[in-house]
Amino acid sequence: MNRIWAPWRLKYVQNIKKGGCLFCRVQRSKNDSKNRVVFRSSHCFVILNTFPYNNGHLMIVPYRHIADPQKLSDAEVLDMNKTLNRMVTVLKKVLKPSGFNIGLNIGKYAGAGIEQHIHTHVVPRWIGDTNFMPVLSDARVIPQSLDALYRELRKHLKNKK
Repeated sequence: MNRIWAPWRLKYVQNIKKGGCLFCRVQRSKNDSKNRVVFRSSHCFVILNTFPYNNGHLMIVPYRHIADPQKLSDAEVLDMNKTLNRMVTVLKKVLKPSGFNIGLNIGKYAGAGIEQHIHTHVVPRWIGDTNFMPVLSDARVIPQSLDALYRELRKHLKNKK
């Protein structure tokens, strides 16, 4: 059996044991850089996925702890969609992807890792970003550190109001 050492994952495992909703804890926290919150709007925030499918994988999370997108208010829906458009614009400028996968996983059996607090995934995609690594070794190669990406996105978001 192959082992991949990932000591940065310990913090994630320890946080799970704290209980409660990860997104609600991040929302209440004042330390956006530690939590990699790249943007906050009136009804939602944007956070880097700690275990991304691809470089630049973001999640748009409503402040309200809610599992059903049909129960979002019109203001929340509008704000989340405006935020989505803003993040796509910034990701296009910063990372220059060939396209995006954008979506929600509603419920455990649809793949929701945090099923009680909805969130929209924004995953940049590039031509050739699926290669032999996932097939041969069940591993993804992410070419940029989360901290470097966080700093780059924050810089572009601060310059664009």
